[in-house]
Amino acid sequence: MAAERQYILDADVFITAKNRYYAFDICPGFWASLIHHHRAGRTYSIDRVRNELLAGHKTEDLVQWVRKDLPDTFFLGVDDDPVTTAYTDVMLWVQRSPQYFDHAKAKFATGADGWLVAYARVHGAIVVTNEERRPEAKREIKLPDVCAQFDVSYTDSFRMLKDLAVRFEFGGVR
Repeated sequence: MAAERQYILDADVFITAKNRYYAFDICPGFWASLIHHHRAGRTYSIDRVRNELLAGHKTEDLVQWVRKDLPDTFFLGVDDDPVTTAYTDVMLWVQRSPQYFDHAKAKFATGADGWLVAYARVHGAIVVTNEERRPEAKREIKLPDVCAQFDVSYTDSFRMLKDLAVRFEFGGVR
């Protein structure tokens, strides 16, 4: 049996879940499932995503969850040579692409997306994002488009939950 692949989550997975369909007070099972599958070696993110998540107000529930509940091991470092080399390849492709406007390239360079692609490329992980491909885009660089360019697997949070066989059971009404 082949080793199970890791899922590497983008910041938008956490932020969208919190703001929409998996708010902490509505679906605590989502958040518990991320920790459960992390402990099983399946769900992670990277330190650059942690920095993005912690940029919110310190009293915000997502910031508190990251600080207090999420194990420090959830966020993997990206400062090793193979990942740094892959990141350089990603950034060179982005910067050399005539398709994207300069402001899109600059924005991409300041975020975690390039690091997610680089980490996933080196480690054979699956990037999890709620973004959708937009290969014709010029004003923004979509994470799935960069994944496709570098032959990195990607999926959305719903497919990840299905692949992990996560089930949110009805536990009654309070």
